[in-house]
Amino acid sequence: MPDAPPGPSAISGTTRLYVVLGDPVAQVRAPALLNDLFARTARDAVLVPVHVGPDGLAEVMRGLRRMHNLDGILVTVPHKIEVCRYADLLGPAAEVAGSANALRRNPDGTWLADNFDGAGFVHGLRDNGHDPAGATVVLAGAGGAGRAVAAALLTAGIARLRLYDPDSVRREDVLARLDARWPGRVTVGAQGDFDGDGADIAVNATPLGMRPGDPLPFDLARLPHGCAVADIIMKPAETDLLRAARESGRPVVYGRHMLDSQVLLYEEFFALHAPERNGRWEP
Repeated sequence: MPDAPPGPSAISGTTRLYVVLGDPVAQVRAPALLNDLFARTARDAVLVPVHVGPDGLAEVMRGLRRMHNLDGILVTVPHKIEVCRYADLLGPAAEVAGSANALRRNPDGTWLADNFDGAGFVHGLRDNGHDPAGATVVLAGAGGAGRAVAAALLTAGIARLRLYDPDSVRREDVLARLDARWPGRVTVGAQGDFDGDGADIAVNATPLGMRPGDPLPFDLARLPHGCAVADIIMKPAETDLLRAARESGRPVVYGRHMLDSQVLLYEEFFALHAPERNGRWEP
Protein backbone atom coordinates (compact mmCIF):
# COMPACT_ATOMS: atom_id res chain seq x y z
CA MET A 1 0.00 0.00 0.00
CA PRO A 2 1.56 3.36 -0.99
CA ASP A 3 2.41 5.91 1.66
CA ALA A 4 -0.22 8.55 2.33
CA PRO A 5 0.69 12.03 1.12
CA PRO A 6 2.04 14.32 3.81
CA GLY A 7 -0.45 16.50 5.69
CA PRO A 8 -0.39 20.26 5.28
CA SER A 9 1.93 20.74 8.29
CA ALA A 10 4.33 17.90 7.44
CA ILE A 11 7.73 18.49 5.86
CA SER A 12 8.98 15.99 3.28
CA GLY A 13 11.25 15.79 0.28
CA THR A 14 8.58 17.48 -1.85
CA THR A 15 8.05 20.48 0.44
CA ARG A 16 8.57 23.87 -1.23
CA LEU A 17 10.61 26.37 0.75
CA TYR A 18 10.17 30.05 1.60
CA VAL A 19 12.39 32.15 3.87
CA VAL A 20 12.29 35.54 5.58
CA LEU A 21 15.65 37.31 5.86
CA GLY A 22 16.47 39.84 8.55
CA ASP A 23 18.78 41.08 11.25
CA PRO A 24 17.23 40.57 13.77
CA VAL A 25 14.46 38.06 12.97
CA ALA A 26 13.02 37.37 16.43
CA GLN A 27 10.30 39.97 15.81
CA VAL A 28 9.02 38.66 12.47
CA ARG A 29 5.39 37.51 12.23
CA ALA A 30 5.60 36.22 8.65
CA PRO A 31 6.31 32.56 9.58
CA ALA A 32 3.13 32.27 11.63
CA LEU A 33 0.98 34.04 9.05
CA LEU A 34 2.32 32.31 5.94
CA ASN A 35 2.56 28.84 7.47
CA ASP A 36 -1.05 29.21 8.59
CA LEU A 37 -1.94 30.14 5.01
CA PHE A 38 -0.08 27.07 3.69
CA ALA A 39 -2.00 24.87 6.11
CA ARG A 40 -5.38 26.39 5.21
CA THR A 41 -4.74 25.91 1.50
CA ALA A 42 -3.26 22.37 1.95
CA ARG A 43 -0.04 23.56 0.29
CA ASP A 44 3.10 21.47 0.78
CA ALA A 45 5.30 24.43 1.77
CA VAL A 46 7.00 25.97 4.78
CA LEU A 47 8.47 29.38 5.61
CA VAL A 48 11.38 29.70 8.04
CA PRO A 49 13.31 32.72 9.38
CA VAL A 50 16.95 33.19 8.35
CA HIS A 51 19.05 35.48 10.55
CA VAL A 52 21.75 37.11 8.42
CA GLY A 53 23.61 40.36 8.92
CA PRO A 54 24.56 42.84 6.18
CA ASP A 55 28.04 41.31 5.83
CA GLY A 56 26.56 37.92 4.95
CA LEU A 57 23.66 38.95 2.72
CA ALA A 58 25.47 38.57 -0.61
CA GLU A 59 26.67 35.05 0.20
CA VAL A 60 23.28 33.94 1.50
CA MET A 61 21.42 35.37 -1.51
CA ARG A 62 23.75 33.61 -3.93
CA GLY A 63 23.06 30.34 -2.16
CA LEU A 64 19.30 30.85 -1.97
CA ARG A 65 19.05 31.61 -5.69
CA ARG A 66 20.66 28.24 -6.45
CA MET A 67 18.21 26.22 -4.34
CA HIS A 68 15.81 24.50 -6.75
CA ASN A 69 13.08 23.97 -4.16
CA LEU A 70 13.04 27.59 -2.92
CA ASP A 71 10.10 29.56 -4.34
CA GLY A 72 10.08 32.80 -2.37
CA ILE A 73 12.01 35.17 -0.13
CA LEU A 74 10.57 37.74 2.25
CA VAL A 75 12.84 40.52 3.48
CA THR A 76 12.84 42.66 6.61
CA VAL A 77 15.17 45.17 8.24
CA PRO A 78 17.92 46.03 7.29
CA HIS A 79 18.08 44.35 3.87
CA LYS A 80 15.21 45.83 1.86
CA ILE A 81 17.32 48.23 -0.17
CA GLU A 82 20.38 46.04 -0.68
CA VAL A 83 18.36 42.95 -1.68
CA CYS A 84 17.31 44.63 -4.93
CA ARG A 85 20.83 43.95 -6.20
CA TYR A 86 20.07 40.22 -6.27
CA ALA A 87 16.84 40.40 -8.28
CA ASP A 88 16.73 39.98 -12.06
CA LEU A 89 13.59 42.11 -12.33
CA LEU A 90 11.94 44.79 -10.19
CA GLY A 91 8.18 45.18 -9.88
CA PRO A 92 6.58 48.64 -10.02
CA ALA A 93 6.63 49.40 -6.29
CA ALA A 94 10.23 48.23 -5.90
CA GLU A 95 11.24 50.27 -8.94
CA VAL A 96 9.83 53.48 -7.48
CA ALA A 97 10.96 52.92 -3.89
CA GLY A 98 14.33 51.33 -4.61
CA SER A 99 13.57 48.66 -2.00
CA ALA A 100 11.87 45.26 -1.87
CA ASN A 101 10.34 43.03 0.78
CA ALA A 102 9.47 40.00 -1.37
CA LEU A 103 11.15 38.06 -4.16
CA ARG A 104 9.71 35.15 -6.13
CA ARG A 105 11.21 32.66 -8.54
CA ASN A 106 9.59 32.93 -11.97
CA PRO A 107 8.97 29.84 -14.13
CA ASP A 108 12.04 30.70 -16.24
CA GLY A 109 14.25 30.75 -13.14
CA THR A 110 14.61 34.52 -12.88
CA TRP A 111 13.86 36.33 -9.64
CA LEU A 112 11.33 39.17 -9.42
CA ALA A 113 11.43 41.57 -6.46
CA ASP A 114 8.62 43.86 -5.37
CA ASN A 115 7.55 45.79 -2.30
CA PHE A 116 4.21 45.46 -0.50
CA ASP A 117 5.03 47.45 2.64
CA GLY A 118 3.46 50.60 1.25
CA ALA A 119 0.28 49.06 -0.07
CA GLY A 120 -0.17 47.10 3.15
CA PHE A 121 0.40 50.22 5.24
CA VAL A 122 -2.13 52.32 3.30
CA HIS A 123 -4.73 49.55 3.48
CA GLY A 124 -4.13 49.28 7.24
CA LEU A 125 -4.63 53.04 7.61
CA ARG A 126 -7.92 52.91 5.75
CA ASP A 127 -9.10 49.91 7.74
CA ASN A 128 -8.58 52.01 10.86
CA GLY A 129 -10.57 54.96 9.54
CA HIS A 130 -7.71 57.14 8.30
CA ASP A 131 -7.99 57.84 4.57
CA PRO A 132 -4.68 59.48 3.58
CA ALA A 133 -6.12 61.28 0.53
CA GLY A 134 -5.47 65.01 0.89
CA ALA A 135 -3.54 64.58 4.16
CA THR A 136 -0.28 66.13 5.30
CA VAL A 137 2.01 63.34 6.49
CA VAL A 138 5.26 63.42 8.46
CA LEU A 139 7.35 60.27 8.23
CA ALA A 140 10.49 59.28 10.15
CA GLY A 141 12.76 56.86 8.29
CA ALA A 142 13.93 56.69 4.67
CA GLY A 143 15.05 53.06 4.77
CA GLY A 144 13.58 50.18 2.83
CA ALA A 145 10.15 50.25 4.44
CA GLY A 146 9.98 54.02 4.87
CA ARG A 147 10.53 54.80 1.22
CA ALA A 148 7.92 52.19 0.21
CA VAL A 149 5.40 53.70 2.64
CA ALA A 150 6.21 57.17 1.29
CA ALA A 151 5.58 56.13 -2.32
CA ALA A 152 2.32 54.39 -1.44
CA LEU A 153 1.04 57.41 0.50
CA LEU A 154 1.78 59.66 -2.46
CA THR A 155 0.02 57.20 -4.76
CA ALA A 156 -2.96 57.33 -2.37
CA GLY A 157 -3.20 61.08 -2.88
CA ILE A 158 -1.67 62.74 0.16
CA ALA A 159 -1.16 66.48 -0.29
CA ARG A 160 2.28 66.80 1.28
CA LEU A 161 4.97 64.55 2.71
CA ARG A 162 7.73 65.65 5.07
CA LEU A 163 10.29 62.87 5.43
CA TYR A 164 13.06 62.77 8.06
CA ASP A 165 16.16 60.59 8.24
CA PRO A 166 19.63 61.06 9.80
CA ASP A 167 21.41 59.79 6.64
CA SER A 168 21.84 62.64 4.14
CA VAL A 169 22.69 60.31 1.23
CA ARG A 170 19.56 58.26 1.86
CA ARG A 171 17.44 61.42 2.17
CA GLU A 172 18.62 62.77 -1.16
CA ASP A 173 18.17 59.43 -2.92
CA VAL A 174 14.57 59.16 -1.71
CA LEU A 175 13.82 62.77 -2.60
CA ALA A 176 15.13 62.27 -6.14
CA ARG A 177 13.05 59.11 -6.61
CA LEU A 178 9.83 60.60 -5.26
CA ASP A 179 10.20 64.08 -6.72
CA ALA A 180 10.62 62.61 -10.20
CA ARG A 181 7.10 61.20 -9.97
CA TRP A 182 5.41 63.62 -7.53
CA PRO A 183 7.22 66.93 -8.06
CA GLY A 184 6.94 69.51 -5.32
CA ARG A 185 5.03 67.33 -2.86
CA VAL A 186 7.98 65.98 -0.84
CA THR A 187 10.47 67.69 1.45
CA VAL A 188 13.21 65.96 3.43
CA GLY A 189 15.16 66.85 6.55
CA ALA A 190 17.45 65.50 9.22
CA GLN A 191 15.90 63.72 12.19
CA GLY A 192 16.58 66.72 14.42
CA ASP A 193 14.66 69.01 12.07
CA PHE A 194 11.37 67.21 12.68
CA ASP A 195 8.38 69.53 12.25
CA GLY A 196 4.90 68.12 12.85
CA ASP A 197 3.03 71.40 12.42
CA GLY A 198 -0.24 70.82 10.56
CA ALA A 199 0.30 67.06 10.22
CA ASP A 200 -2.73 64.79 9.88
CA ILE A 201 -0.74 61.54 10.10
CA ALA A 202 2.69 60.84 11.64
CA VAL A 203 4.51 57.60 10.82
CA ASN A 204 7.48 55.86 12.41
CA ALA A 205 9.28 53.80 9.77
CA THR A 206 12.53 53.51 11.73
CA PRO A 207 13.64 50.60 13.96
CA LEU A 208 13.38 52.88 17.03
CA GLY A 209 11.02 51.15 19.43
CA MET A 210 12.06 47.57 18.75
CA ARG A 211 14.42 47.51 21.74
CA PRO A 212 13.75 48.60 25.32
CA GLY A 213 15.21 52.02 26.01
CA ASP A 214 15.09 53.24 22.40
CA PRO A 215 14.40 56.98 22.17
CA LEU A 216 11.16 58.05 20.50
CA PRO A 217 11.61 58.65 16.75
CA PHE A 218 9.95 62.08 17.05
CA ASP A 219 8.53 64.41 19.66
CA LEU A 220 4.77 63.97 20.09
CA ALA A 221 4.52 67.49 21.47
CA ARG A 222 5.34 68.76 17.96
CA LEU A 223 2.20 67.11 16.54
CA PRO A 224 -1.36 68.47 16.57
CA HIS A 225 -3.52 66.77 19.19
CA GLY A 226 -5.75 65.14 16.56
CA CYS A 227 -2.86 63.78 14.47
CA ALA A 228 -3.01 59.99 13.98
CA VAL A 229 0.22 58.23 14.94
CA ALA A 230 1.24 55.02 13.14
CA ASP A 231 4.17 52.67 13.70
CA ILE A 232 5.33 49.91 11.34
CA ILE A 233 7.10 47.93 14.11
CA MET A 234 5.47 44.53 14.71
CA LYS A 235 7.10 43.56 18.01
CA PRO A 236 6.45 44.88 20.56
CA ALA A 237 2.85 45.24 19.43
CA GLU A 238 2.60 48.57 21.24
CA THR A 239 5.81 50.56 21.04
CA ASP A 240 6.67 53.34 23.47
CA LEU A 241 5.66 55.79 20.74
CA LEU A 242 2.20 54.30 20.33
CA ARG A 243 1.66 53.99 24.06
CA ALA A 244 2.58 57.64 24.57
CA ALA A 245 0.37 58.68 21.65
CA ARG A 246 -2.57 56.65 22.97
CA GLU A 247 -2.15 58.04 26.48
CA SER A 248 -2.12 61.57 25.03
CA GLY A 249 -5.49 60.91 23.38
CA ARG A 250 -4.20 60.69 19.82
CA PRO A 251 -5.52 57.95 17.50
CA VAL A 252 -2.98 55.19 16.84
CA VAL A 253 -2.40 52.56 14.14
CA TYR A 254 -0.38 49.48 15.08
CA GLY A 255 2.30 47.82 12.97
CA ARG A 256 0.41 44.54 12.73
CA HIS A 257 -2.18 46.17 10.46
CA MET A 258 0.45 46.70 7.75
CA LEU A 259 1.49 43.05 7.72
CA ASP A 260 -2.03 41.64 8.06
CA SER A 261 -3.02 43.55 4.93
CA GLN A 262 0.06 42.29 3.09
CA VAL A 263 -0.90 38.63 3.47
CA LEU A 264 -3.51 39.06 0.75
CA LEU A 265 -0.89 40.68 -1.48
CA TYR A 266 1.51 37.82 -0.84
CA GLU A 267 -1.21 35.38 -1.90
CA GLU A 268 -1.37 37.22 -5.21
CA PHE A 269 2.39 37.58 -5.68
CA PHE A 270 3.26 33.99 -4.84
CA ALA A 271 0.02 32.52 -6.32
CA LEU A 272 -1.04 31.06 -2.96
CA HIS A 273 -4.78 31.53 -3.28
CA ALA A 274 -7.07 29.18 -1.46
CA PRO A 275 -9.15 27.11 -3.92
CA GLU A 276 -12.28 29.18 -3.33
CA ARG A 277 -10.58 32.54 -4.07
CA ASN A 278 -11.16 33.79 -7.58
CA GLY A 279 -10.89 37.57 -7.68
CA ARG A 280 -7.97 39.95 -7.27
CA TRP A 281 -7.63 42.03 -4.14
CA GLU A 282 -6.70 45.66 -4.69
CA PRO A 283 -5.10 47.80 -1.98
